[in-house]
Amino acid sequence: MERKMQFTVPPTLPEGCIANILSFTSPLDACRSALVSPTFRSAASSDAVWERFLPADYQDIISKSSLKLSSLDSLSKKDLFFHLCHHPVILNNGSLSFTLDKWTGKKCYMLGARELSIIWGDTRTYWRWLSRPESRFSEVAELKVVCWLNIKGKIDTKIISTKTTYAAYLVYKFAEVRHGFKQSPVVVQVKFEEEEGGVTSRVFLDPPSATREQSQHRENGWMEIKMGEFYNEQGDDGTVVCSLWEADNFKCKHGLIIEGIELRPKRNL
Repeated sequence: MERKMQFTVPPTLPEGCIANILSFTSPLDACRSALVSPTFRSAASSDAVWERFLPADYQDIISKSSLKLSSLDSLSKKDLFFHLCHHPVILNNGSLSFTLDKWTGKKCYMLGARELSIIWGDTRTYWRWLSRPESRFSEVAELKVVCWLNIKGKIDTKIISTKTTYAAYLVYKFAEVRHGFKQSPVVVQVKFEEEEGGVTSRVFLDPPSATREQSQHRENGWMEIKMGEFYNEQGDDGTVVCSLWEADNFKCKHGLIIEGIELRPKRNL
């Protein structure tokens, strides 16, 4: 007698089980899984999933800003996550901003111009401070005239995401009239404060067409150029220093506008 093979269709996983599994993935994976079925879509949008993608200390970070946590109470955890991706939280009396990386949920910080050490930055002959509507900060620094650039920013590794490779970017633009930036590149470096030496590289802030790929335009009208990268293991390596200086171009220059230095997780394309 011929025996027929029988197949048993496994029961559908409970939505809560699916949500628990998705909470161990990434924001990108959760969004992709929402396309599988209505059950997956509901699970992928649940607070249980997106609470895991938010930093454990996000409430403490927000409490240090002028933003009120109560104003975000009506948002689901998913909506809160994307709100923090696209709306910078301003900290340190307006000199530091916090956002989330939408792909990973890792922390991103930008050191505003007021948070940076800019040589002669408080001397009106050389720099002026002004507001720009396209900036997240109330003030940016515009170069009037100097013969030597030297800009430095520092961040404590305790406040950024652990087990993450970060890249640092100078965020800047030029005034309508600029001069002195095409002649030679500047030196950039990112390293731990206690580290001896460190890798340096040279970049053009106003690059010739042959090296135009060094600088990138951001969606908000600013430009950025990579300064370097570092790996944050457990957040106990101390302070990271991001530096830019000129080594051999000491001619007068003007027209550079500095918004800040952004540190965000490196994307593996």
